[in-house]
Amino acid sequence: MTKDVIALTQRMPDAWAVLAGLLSGGPDKLVNATGEGAVVQLCDEQGRPLVSVEAPLLIQVPGEAERLLGATAPPVPFWWTEARATTGVAEAERLAGTFAARLAALSGGTAWPPEATRSLGVVQSDVTSVAPTPAAAQPAVDVLTGKVAVVIMDRPVVAMTAWLSDAFRAAAAAELGLQIVTPPGTRLSPAVLSAMPGWPSRWVVQDERDGYYDGLSGAVLRWQEGMFATVVPAGATEDDPRTPVAASYLQVVNTGERQLAVTFRTIHPADERLVLGGALETVWRELTGEPPAGWGTAEPANLPWSPRRLTDVAFARAPEPTWLVVVGGPERPGLATVRITRTKAGVEEDVTLAFGYGPDEELPLDALPRMAEALATRHRMQSMLLQLRKAGRGLTVPPRFEGPGVPLAFVLGAEEVRAMPDDRAVRTPLSEPPVRMGPKARPAYYYPLPGDPSDLGGWAEFERLVRHLKGA
Repeated sequence: MTKDVIALTQRMPDAWAVLAGLLSGGPDKLVNATGEGAVVQLCDEQGRPLVSVEAPLLIQVPGEAERLLGATAPPVPFWWTEARATTGVAEAERLAGTFAARLAALSGGTAWPPEATRSLGVVQSDVTSVAPTPAAAQPAVDVLTGKVAVVIMDRPVVAMTAWLSDAFRAAAAAELGLQIVTPPGTRLSPAVLSAMPGWPSRWVVQDERDGYYDGLSGAVLRWQEGMFATVVPAGATEDDPRTPVAASYLQVVNTGERQLAVTFRTIHPADERLVLGGALETVWRELTGEPPAGWGTAEPANLPWSPRRLTDVAFARAPEPTWLVVVGGPERPGLATVRITRTKAGVEEDVTLAFGYGPDEELPLDALPRMAEALATRHRMQSMLLQLRKAGRGLTVPPRFEGPGVPLAFVLGAEEVRAMPDDRAVRTPLSEPPVRMGPKARPAYYYPLPGDPSDLGGWAEFERLVRHLKGA
């Protein structure tokens, strides 16, 4: 299993500290810079990379090391320097660990995981250990075939790191799937889940009983024809109910924890005075009493919350879309992914957000209509869906079955209502009438739905509502 090691330091690792870390392999190792200097590689005598080191990242958001690593970091701000060892080379794993340990010792801090970063001494080369030719230009990719790029991750949470984000982009550009392989205890960040493309991309979980299975569907997998694919019994298809499901995936424990999920879209006129992120901040304040803690273009989220700075990044990347992750503080777990796109209609923000609650914590259900009205009247919201899920407070995705959410309410923005003929937005097939929001001349509507976590019948009601609103 590939080893990722991370130095969490109080001071920015200077050139001498990085050099001391790189010399953990001895003077016979070669050092290369790739990715416009953003990645430094420690190579063997033939120039094949053993360890790839990402540029240090300044973390100004509390709780990110705890959320993604389960580790205690220095007080913010601190520096996050990540190294990745080449797959299947024991010497490379030891080199990565020693690199991080030296960096932590020289720059004041700790290294993760502790068991891999205990030695400061030079790693002696094994003449029988030869680094393989790299599978791809991206350090994150471990195996490359004509169908998929495979990334092997051994960490508590698979996060949307800069390396993994690069691997997603490279796979998409090459029209390949991306398959992430993890040990059984690993969880997935919602940010990775939101970016995961369709088949043949998948999350592959190692399992003692069944070998491998899909972490999102539970289907038993085997490596066949250049990728991990579903084990299909003779005469069946992949969609057949006879497709085997891993026993580990079905081991469900009801903890009483819940998630409140909010999905919405806003459309703004393209204006040089436009500031993005206001709708998301409104949701956060209405439901938690606080703004988001931080944001970034990858995980860990490294920047303090700032709509102005967020807007500047999106503006600099236009007309290309911008993907962002936004997080809350440790007291109230919250995570959102935001996609900002320039379209003919203007500037669109697509937001997927979730907050986590323990079994004894009260959900702010009474605040939902007020929050929806604020978005409809002040932030040009097009539509919104509110859901309740039986899922973990920490928001990470486990490799086992989690039931779907149930719809609490659907909200239709004023522009969408105005585009409908007659009184279709008001007279619906639902038993409960909608709640009008905003001015009478330009209303938006809030449609309450059953929202019972034990009854999936709410989805049938939601589908009836959507068909009615579309005029079907």
